[in-house]
Amino acid sequence: MKKPILFFVIFELSFLSHGADMKSFLASSDTFFKKYVINGSVVYSQVKQNLTEIEGLYRQIGEMNVEGLDENSKKTFYINSYNLIVIYWVTKYYPLKSPLDQKGFFDKIMHKVGGEDMTLNLLEIEKLLKPYRDARFHFVLTCAAKSCPPLSNFAYEQATLDQQLTDRTTDALNNPDWLKINKGQKKVELSKIFEWYKNDFMVGGKSEIEWINQFRKEKIPIGYSVGFYEYDWSLNER
Repeated sequence: MKKPILFFVIFELSFLSHGADMKSFLASSDTFFKKYVINGSVVYSQVKQNLTEIEGLYRQIGEMNVEGLDENSKKTFYINSYNLIVIYWVTKYYPLKSPLDQKGFFDKIMHKVGGEDMTLNLLEIEKLLKPYRDARFHFVLTCAAKSCPPLSNFAYEQATLDQQLTDRTTDALNNPDWLKINKGQKKVELSKIFEWYKNDFMVGGKSEIEWINQFRKEKIPIGYSVGFYEYDWSLNER
């Protein structure tokens, strides 16, 4: 009987350790977002003045042990990590006019995330989009550009994640500055995100408009034509 009891104690201590790490990370992340994100944009100049805050979060992202975390904890960790890494890397080279001013920002520069080396693109695709097949992620991952969905001023958390994903998606898809409808021309202009990640929005044979209408207060007629407006890569700076 001693061995099973010992195993249980070790397992419980390991679980509590993971929980404590995540709790600390989420609390620090939430404080950071509330301090530096205003109306979806980032006060990079202030982040730069207090660089140790984002540097500390960046280290936590690299050192986090994700083994044993449940699915929602992993999702929240990766979502918050993506947004924090973007802010850190912009701040590191600030002032920038666009994240694209730094060569390889999304597809070349490697970051340590949960003990693994990966680019931002790999983090987005391999850790979130591919394993979970949830297009709502596109509305919570913010790439430091003005055409991205607005960045939240809070950290995503396990217990409320599903509602947070739905709320952020709903906010973006009902924002006339982000999703542009021309009733006279019977046309809707979408973000390039819908073009670049078309397959994510057409799961189950849905059209883009059918997917969008799940979150729209005023439904878009299915017969409307679909176009894509130019993506503004200028920095989402406050």
